Amino acid sequence: MQRQCPECGDRIIGRIDKKFCSDSCRNAYNNRINKDSKNLIRNTNNRLRKNYRILEALNPNKKTKCSRAKLIEKGFDFNYFTSIYTTKAGAVYYFVYDQGYLPLEGDYYALVKRDD
Repeated sequence: MQRQCPECGDRIIGRIDKKFCSDSCRNAYNNRINKDSKNLIRNTNNRLRKNYRILEALNPNKKTKCSRAKLIEKGFDFNYFTSIYTTKAGAVYYFVYDQGYLPLEGDYYALVKRDD
């Protein structure tokens, strides 16, 4: 049976488990399949990425304190986070992947990095 490349339709030559005729076809296929086709998904991912970069830049030592004004000045959007963690004591941390923040009194936030 002749196998065909799912990207260009050319005949596949080589190992039996080979799925594409070339690296460029494999890359083109995966880029097309994994593309964020919907604006909502793309925009949400972009905001999460931006929030992550901001937290990472402001928290190089895995634990620090930062004002709300500084976060907003950098463009942080408090509506976008990936998870919420509530401690036994009832403190609520908001995380963007492994970078988190805890609201404190006086418009300050504790910034933390979760260990891998």
